Amino acid sequence: MLNKINHLGVAVTSIEEALPFYRDILGMNFAGIEEVPSQLVKVAFLSIGESKIELLEPTSPESPVAKFLEKNGPGVHHVAYGVKDIEATIARLVAGGTRMIDATPRIGAHGARIAFLHPKSSNGVLTELCEAHDDCH
Repeated sequence: MLNKINHLGVAVTSIEEALPFYRDILGMNFAGIEEVPSQLVKVAFLSIGESKIELLEPTSPESPVAKFLEKNGPGVHHVAYGVKDIEATIARLVAGGTRMIDATPRIGAHGARIAFLHPKSSNGVLTELCEAHDDCH
């Protein structure tokens, strides 16, 4: 079902301010910035080995990330797992009683197909499923 931890999403108030820490101080490889209008966020991906960090900056006060920042401040927002067949994974989770935010996949950064599990079904952790030709960027 899951084949790897794809990335950790980190909510930030400003990618421009947060990026130097990850890129310059920690030495992660910067892969670029992309706006995801459907999710009201701008994202920056950084990699270290096979793992990635996704910095999430809200582009609207209505963004779920803006609401997260307002409630919790900057920090870990979600854990994303790579999957090969997102529909089958969702079906299996739902059959097992998992509550989904996304019952059907939607398009995320880099054109990946994504779906979120409700944190109440995953011990308080917002969990993302990610399907792409390389299991998400």
